[in-house]
Amino acid sequence: MAQVGKTDVVYGMFIAEAIGTKDGYKNEDTGHVFDFGEMCHDESLNDWGEHTCKPTFSSVEYRDYLKYTTRRAIDLGVQSFTFGQIYMQESDKRNYAPEIVRDIRKYAKEKGVDVVIGAQTGSITDGKYLALFDYIEGGVGINASGDVENGPCLSTRGSCWALLWNKAYATKAKSVLLHLDWTGIPSDDLDIFARMSASRRAATLQNLYGFFKQKNMGFLMPYFGVLHKDNGGCFGPKKRFYSPSDAYSCRDEDAISRILGGF
Repeated sequence: MAQVGKTDVVYGMFIAEAIGTKDGYKNEDTGHVFDFGEMCHDESLNDWGEHTCKPTFSSVEYRDYLKYTTRRAIDLGVQSFTFGQIYMQESDKRNYAPEIVRDIRKYAKEKGVDVVIGAQTGSITDGKYLALFDYIEGGVGINASGDVENGPCLSTRGSCWALLWNKAYATKAKSVLLHLDWTGIPSDDLDIFARMSASRRAATLQNLYGFFKQKNMGFLMPYFGVLHKDNGGCFGPKKRFYSPSDAYSCRDEDAISRILGGF
């Protein structure tokens, strides 16, 4: 934060749906070393690669870890918390998220800090659950022309890859944030985007920004993301990463600046 040197920045923390089972992290207040292997959903071992798993809110160890790390983050100046693919971290009854969210808000209030809490909620349509969060977040599902669909689920995916601006989700959420999704596979938003021509990328960003602004939703500009190793489009400092920087091959800086009014 000191290196950034700006005062008008909101720092965020991403609470991922993936952990390393051999990670070591100590609660400096108690001396307890967290056991990441105790945080896993049953049968999720190695789901994201060797020695990884999907953590579960039903684990006391994971909830204690979240309480400690989010409180420490607030103390350090973090004000936005996003739960990645929260449905993967949930228990069957989804009964822990209210407790976790409530604890973050309570601690922030005690410290006099304003925080916002969001989640990648996928195809969850439970209005009470979605209302727990200040925003829900997800990808847009663009095609090669930069166009998007308007159904609740992306038609090119087998399961319901949720399009969160659809009324099935948006009418039940406080706010909706959209972005170019990336997981390093050729069919993801960012990989499709990087394979476009420069003019098509600029038009796509402009269209998406206008489309979601009209719906009173936020569209996050792409500043970094993982690409497939053989994507074949433009890229950033390495072939596996996207960057809009003029220092690399995509050179989308000017297009993004024009959309954001020169900032």
